[in-house]
Amino acid sequence: MGGGPAGSTLGALLAQRSDLRTAIFDKEVFPREHIGESFAHPVVPALQESGALAKVLASPCWVKKYGGVYAWDPDRPSVALFDRALFEQDGVLRWTMHVNRAEFDHILLDHAADVGVEVFQGTAVTAYEPDANGGVVRLADGTSVRAGYFVDASGRQSSVSAARNKRGWLSNFKNIAIWQHFTGGKHTQNLPADWNVFTSDNFSPIGCFAFRDGWCWYIPVPKIIDGRRVLTHSVGIVTNPAVLKEPGRDYTDQATFLAAVREVPYLRDLVTDVVPVADHMITATNYSRVAEEFGDYDERHLLVGDAAFFVDPLFSSGVAVALTQAQAAALLLLKTTDGSLEEADRRQLWRDYNDKWHGTAETFALMIDQWYHAIAKNNPDSVYWNTRGTGADLGIREQTFDALLNTAFQPALLDVMTHNSRRVEDLDAAGPYLSATALAEPAGLTPDAVLTLAPTTAVRDGVTMLVPGFKATNPPANVQLPPAVLAGMAEYWKNPLTHPTAVPAPLRDTVPCKRIHSTEDPHGPSIDADVRRDGVDELWELLSAGPVKYGEIAGRLTPAQIRLVKRMCVGGFLHIAPAA
Repeated sequence: MGGGPAGSTLGALLAQRSDLRTAIFDKEVFPREHIGESFAHPVVPALQESGALAKVLASPCWVKKYGGVYAWDPDRPSVALFDRALFEQDGVLRWTMHVNRAEFDHILLDHAADVGVEVFQGTAVTAYEPDANGGVVRLADGTSVRAGYFVDASGRQSSVSAARNKRGWLSNFKNIAIWQHFTGGKHTQNLPADWNVFTSDNFSPIGCFAFRDGWCWYIPVPKIIDGRRVLTHSVGIVTNPAVLKEPGRDYTDQATFLAAVREVPYLRDLVTDVVPVADHMITATNYSRVAEEFGDYDERHLLVGDAAFFVDPLFSSGVAVALTQAQAAALLLLKTTDGSLEEADRRQLWRDYNDKWHGTAETFALMIDQWYHAIAKNNPDSVYWNTRGTGADLGIREQTFDALLNTAFQPALLDVMTHNSRRVEDLDAAGPYLSATALAEPAGLTPDAVLTLAPTTAVRDGVTMLVPGFKATNPPANVQLPPAVLAGMAEYWKNPLTHPTAVPAPLRDTVPCKRIHSTEDPHGPSIDADVRRDGVDELWELLSAGPVKYGEIAGRLTPAQIRLVKRMCVGGFLHIAPAA
């Protein structure tokens, strides 16, 4: 259900990699307008994996994007080239695109049909009713379709999944986006400043500019106006809905909107002469939401893309995450149906999909909130900014604590938030992400603490999937890639179409793991550990020998093994006791 980027990509992957019969139902008729016109660079490998990249690049619907300008402090804007640290090593630029979503989404849906997916446009799904052999999909015209598996990729407003799956908040911040397209705008790369790394080579970035009531985006978008291709700029404001009720600040009024953006530092230099393509503004609620469960093995029901979760659009991550999650969903369905896994491993893989993507959603949301927290400190008189970044108390799931312990700060965000120092120590320890990370640390793990395996803790061989599994992108600092992989990434980005296999695709297949679990609940919570990276075999041998003081072994453990010890403590697989 849903023919947007997530649904069309999932359909295309299944059609090309299996003999499953796949259908997409979408209530809209394409092309249709959609928010989210600027992408993060994992979009490119995801499109290449689905086979749609060549078709997108052959179209006139996109502009090449190399990074972003983030003007939160007027005296010191941040600039970010994609994977800047790797670019500084290998000299190869990473890129993605700004797009006209109406055309882009249509290309992806047509591609799914081209490779064998049955596509039904203008056909709304009203219900999914699971039974012992799959389920029945009810359509608005009264007909029904029997399905072996049902995937909801219908976006944030999904009523079908919402009826059976509660949605919660990923952030305390509930915004509204207001925007329109304009002609006559200047390019962000032409802002005259010594910090503007995009100027010399005319590289196009996204522009994001803070002001008293929120922040603005500025994105070049090729559109067809009156039958003619025109390069417009999408100009938007993200603010709190309550702000719109204050005198003179109803930004849904076009004159008020234009007056406001023409006062924003840096942005005002770009929009002096802009002309709107329509006489009204467009709005969309911009709440960060998350579904309670992303999949149910027994009900054969799966959520992908915005139907699963939607994170604040500050870093243009939505489509990149949706396409990559679609790859994970394709892998999950293929491994569920191809007979290669035992029942226990299939169930565990569904649980991994749910837990790992929840962890990804919640940790990324906390990283965004960490930045909002920093901006608020620089804007003490702003009501808007001082209701942002105020805490991490969002009922964080236990699985997210595991994700916080097992991941590092997202490299692109760290670049921007630290003005390219890339040091987590330069972030404010009181911010939501670092506060949550501190909460995730196991209590009592001191050098004198005695560690003992819980009586029911066991380890077995298993398989898992790598999440988020972005291909050809710089991983967090706690993941060290071999030189051959780094060289392959450089080769890949020279031309993803001609070098598609220069770097591994993490979500092409499952990966072997050691699974730490409880013998009392073999299908319950577990920890999957990478044999090579995490050093799980050596650690297990050490812990199995009997109670041991943490201080006596910590010096012999690798950073990955220390993380694994902490994860086992938080998960209840390893007990901590004070020294006698």
